[in-house]
This record gives sequence, structure tokens and C-alpha cells, in this order.
Amino acid sequence: MRLDTSLHRIGNDIVAAYLVVTPEGVTVIDAGLAGHWRELVTELATLRLTVADIRGVILTHGDSDHVGFAERLRRDHGVPVFIHAEDAERAKGGPKPATAKQQMRLGALLGFAAYTLRKGGARTRWLTEVIEVQGGETLDLPGSPQIIGMPGHSAGSIAVYVPVADAVFVGDGLTTRHVLTGTEGPQPAPFTDEPAQAIASLQAIVDTTAKWVLPGHGAPWSEGVEAAVAAVESAATGPR
Repeated sequence: MRLDTSLHRIGNDIVAAYLVVTPEGVTVIDAGLAGHWRELVTELATLRLTVADIRGVILTHGDSDHVGFAERLRRDHGVPVFIHAEDAERAKGGPKPATAKQQMRLGALLGFAAYTLRKGGARTRWLTEVIEVQGGETLDLPGSPQIIGMPGHSAGSIAVYVPVADAVFVGDGLTTRHVLTGTEGPQPAPFTDEPAQAIASLQAIVDTTAKWVLPGHGAPWSEGVEAAVAAVESAATGPR
């Protein structure tokens, strides 16, 4: 799905991944679920591109519903995969800390589980090799993506700011659709290791002044990063 010039999404409001498309090639940000591979190839074909045009994958963190087809791109097509050093082992199938009990509604939970299974969530191929980033880098990839440390959801969560797309990709730094309750609008993401730290980390993306805020779960937000962050902070302190 084309969102804007240079900016495309695959998946849906349950689980999404993104493409930054430039004359120099494609940068993939997050890799969704394994079954999103077909959507990736189809979206590229609509642009008269192929997997060979992908220059790199950046993972906002190492959870299975963001790792998806990344290892397939790396192993079969030689595409480098970038992730923060603190999440490298998580992306390789390493341990994930237990989180607090989650609020949920049965319908939303079942919808998330069914979609995840349908898209290959039970057959995740974990990464075997990654390129580690630390935060603060501008990568030599299409769109010149800038890495912003966003610890909280996980120790190595990052945001990715791409000026040419006027977009900041936030992974699970926030969500616009809670996968366990179905509640819509900017809010804290579930399954977060350190909830208070995740909220505090949002200040790191405000200075981008990006129009687009693009989470791994939920509808794309085009009303600006400052409004999105304010909404999440309000949701975090309001009635739950």
C-alpha cells in the first residue's frame, strides 16, 4: 500500500512492515511475519522492482512479529539486517523478559492470534547474523535512515527517522491499535519490558518533527509526531 511519496506499507493494522523507496533502492523497516513475504514481493512488483532492489533491513527490535522474513532476505539474497546491539540476541531467538499481566479483550486477542498464525508466526526463522547499531547512526541505505535509541519496549528498541519520507518508524515504541484490546489511537504498546522507560523514550523522536509516525501495529499516523507523543502520554496516565 502506498502511503506517500517514497513510503509504502505491507501487512495491515494488526501487524505491519514498511518500505522506503528511492532511486537508489529500497530500505525495509521491520519484517513483519514470515507470511508477509508474498506481500513484500507483490508490493515491489507494483513498483517494477524486485527483492534485488532491497539494500537493507532495519529492525526496530527483536520480537518475532518484527523479525518475520528478515532472515530469508539475509540468507537467500544477501541483504544486511541491522538491529540495536541490545536486541541482537532477542532477534536470534534468545530469551525475552516476562512482562506484567496484560489487559485484553477476547475478540481482539483471538483476531491477533489468528492473523499471526495465518501469516506464519509459528514458523519464525530467527536471525543468524546481524549488523549491530548503537543509536545515533545515519546508515548508508536508501533514504539515509537515522537510528534513534528508544529503550523501554525492549532494551534495544529503536526508532528510525527517514527525512526524505518525513517519517519516523517506531516499532512498538507506541501503538495506534492495541493488539490485545482492539483500542485505537496512539497509546502505549503491550508486552513492554519497562513501560515507564518506554514513555520517557518518546521524547527522543519529538525533535524529528516528522509528519508520519509509523508503528508496527495500528493505522499509520499522519498528524505529526508531537501530537502522537502527547496522545500516548495522555493515554498512559488516563483511565486504563
